[in-house]
Amino acid sequence: MKITHYLYNAFVIESGDKKIAIDPGGLFSYFFRFTTLIPRTEWKSITHILVTHGDPDHYWHLDRVVNASKAPVICNKTMVREVDGRRLMLGPRDRGLAFTTPIEKLYPISVDESVQLDGISITGVQTTHGQLLIKIGPFSKLLKPGPTERIGWGAIGFYMQLHGKTLVNLGDTLLETDNWKQFNKPDVLMIPIGGKAVHNTMDEAEALQAVELMQPKLVIPCHYNCPALFTKTFNPADAEMFKREVEKMGSACVILQNGDSIELGSGEDREVESSANEHIIDKS
Repeated sequence: MKITHYLYNAFVIESGDKKIAIDPGGLFSYFFRFTTLIPRTEWKSITHILVTHGDPDHYWHLDRVVNASKAPVICNKTMVREVDGRRLMLGPRDRGLAFTTPIEKLYPISVDESVQLDGISITGVQTTHGQLLIKIGPFSKLLKPGPTERIGWGAIGFYMQLHGKTLVNLGDTLLETDNWKQFNKPDVLMIPIGGKAVHNTMDEAEALQAVELMQPKLVIPCHYNCPALFTKTFNPADAEMFKREVEKMGSACVILQNGDSIELGSGEDREVESSANEHIIDKS
């Protein structure tokens, strides 16, 4: 199994004939354009798409990846509405809560609900998107999730079982200790750590509490130190400190930069750097 990270919460998981894309969103560049996080060269070969919520950095290119790949989409039920007899998803690039996008293969689930799809088991995980403070020069705006707000809309995490591995992806979320106890000792935990400055997700300390609770074999921190607006380190975090603290708990931790990959195998516990942007980890 190979996992590649593309900033924020964009991941591609490859295992056998499966190639799962998580959050095919956009990078808000200096020129106010949402360029793609997952490269276009990957789109056609995607077999399944998971969406954790409707923010642009997680969702901007969803329909375009679907059009290229014809892959089914798994998302929160709140991402879908019946409009004039048609089942439509939240429009990726529409303003506000506009449900405009038809998706042929759509599998919406709720928290603690599961779907079995092509040999993959996917269960919805409770998550809570925090508020987001955006600063541009002397101006700032606080965006708070709510029943009429686009920010954090449809937030959900995923517990996946695939080819003998269990993986948890939490999307953007605050700490949910009571709701994550059931997801004990997954093989992989993808967890946000960049919520210290703008508390839309957990920060390093809160993410460490989640790691202690779930005791994963491997932790991949995400959604931190990302370029956005006029900074290269939106959602700042100390990933090296986080890695050291995770390893003290007995879990492995790998820091993946944009386009970096990690391969999961079997055998004794070890991590081997195989190239400048690829790692192999064996955790049996």
